[in-house]
Amino acid sequence: MNTQNYFNGKTLMITGGTGSFGSTVLKRFLTSDIGEIRIFSRDEKKQDDIRHELQAKHPELAEKVRFFIGDVRNIDSLRDAVAGVDFIFHAAALKQVPSCEFFPMEAVRTNIIGTDNLLNAAIDAKVKNVVCLSTDKAAYPINAMGISKAMMEKVIRANARRAMEKSGTVISCTRYGNVMCSRGSIIPLFIEQIKSGKPITITDPNMTRFLMNLDEAVDLVMFAFEHAKPGDLFVQKSDASTIGVLGQAVQQLFGDTGTKIIGSRHGEKLYEVLMTKEELVRAEDMGDYFRVTPDDRDLNYDKYTAAINSKTQMDEEYSSHNTKRLDVQGTIDKIMTTDYVREQLAAWNK
Repeated sequence: MNTQNYFNGKTLMITGGTGSFGSTVLKRFLTSDIGEIRIFSRDEKKQDDIRHELQAKHPELAEKVRFFIGDVRNIDSLRDAVAGVDFIFHAAALKQVPSCEFFPMEAVRTNIIGTDNLLNAAIDAKVKNVVCLSTDKAAYPINAMGISKAMMEKVIRANARRAMEKSGTVISCTRYGNVMCSRGSIIPLFIEQIKSGKPITITDPNMTRFLMNLDEAVDLVMFAFEHAKPGDLFVQKSDASTIGVLGQAVQQLFGDTGTKIIGSRHGEKLYEVLMTKEELVRAEDMGDYFRVTPDDRDLNYDKYTAAINSKTQMDEEYSSHNTKRLDVQGTIDKIMTTDYVREQLAAWNK
């Protein structure tokens, strides 16, 4: 299937469309033959900024984009926005680990209930395909954000079952690691600290994190749109580095202002998991990605039979500790794939 032809003349809605993911998806589709792009978010200021930027830089394409003020917590605003939509990219979420630790019910309302609202509205409107964004923190979760995203994945799979029967809507999920230079992430913080002449602040230099750029994150979503079956989970094979090495990489590019170890924040893990031991049993290798198929049994377990020695989990999960670990130069090469770092470095070297 030609992915771009797949979207020709269609309508795509992006929830959380003013965030890092949504803006990158908008750029990817703006020059394609898609019929209409709907940006759904509660941030009117950012919507207005994007609207003016489109009018200034792409006046011939600006009319392709429509803006909807709303909140995934409010199903009525979603119902208005999804009418006539073919595809939905669901990126709206609370993502900051420490803030979710202090306000866990806000994470529940947005990440869990908000996703259920979106999927119910999409099913009722007979949307063709919905791809939802999850995070490595949903695998073996220990913090409120990860727990809310793990529950979100359960909501996705439950809705995916009934969606095919009711409307034919295909609902799937992508799970990603740290997306470099996304809003609130660590690389922009390091660069800001260095430019201010301050030491970079590192929680724990031995922490490992997956590294992917925004374009790779969007590629994963495009792959899911093209290949998803109901309830599928897609994961990209990703490299990782320690936070200490990441800090060294940024300092080699922008200057060494020293390092201050501040200790782990609320809810942080030493390493992240993209696929659990249990999920790996159901994982299909698709080249650059894994597809994790859902358990498609219903509650009538008596009608199912299984081999006595059937394997229920693998020996290891797929984590940032056991994937390919980048050294300082490898990490430099990786972070230089981001527009943000290249632009900041060009401005810094003037």
